[in-house]
Amino acid sequence: MSGGQGPNGASGPTGPTAVRVDVWLWSVRLFPTRSAATAACRGGHVRRDGDLVKASQRISVGDELRVRRPGRERIVVVTRLLEKRVGAPVAREAYEDHSPEPAPQLLAAPPRRDRGAGRPTKKDRREMDRLRGRGMASAEALGETSDDLRPGRAARDD
Repeated sequence: MSGGQGPNGASGPTGPTAVRVDVWLWSVRLFPTRSAATAACRGGHVRRDGDLVKASQRISVGDELRVRRPGRERIVVVTRLLEKRVGAPVAREAYEDHSPEPAPQLLAAPPRRDRGAGRPTKKDRREMDRLRGRGMASAEALGETSDDLRPGRAARDD
């Protein structure tokens, strides 16, 4: 073991004082691959103490990381530095999770159509869009009415 690492690639008393952000995020299993962690940093989805970070920046024990994932933001405080990917129980000990509970609708399974039911009707599609949080709400936010959105209808200037 080189670099003062303990078992499972964890830093010991003589281990490193800082680790790359993307390596640590991958090591503690917040991302399935290191390239996914790098892409999240590049995309502005990872913040350290409120500031955007690059994948190559170093983190140390005590840093707070905010990781945005689809539908959820994870807030973790680094308690242990890891350079290699470890098992889930060991990875869980490397950070304190201060994330808020996810919204209940995200925990529920999405509605599924019966196999062989065929193509969804327009009504079915609109109901699915409404359940997913898409659809007319975005058009109404732009100030458009349902009459403006109908095909073949010209907007009237009265």
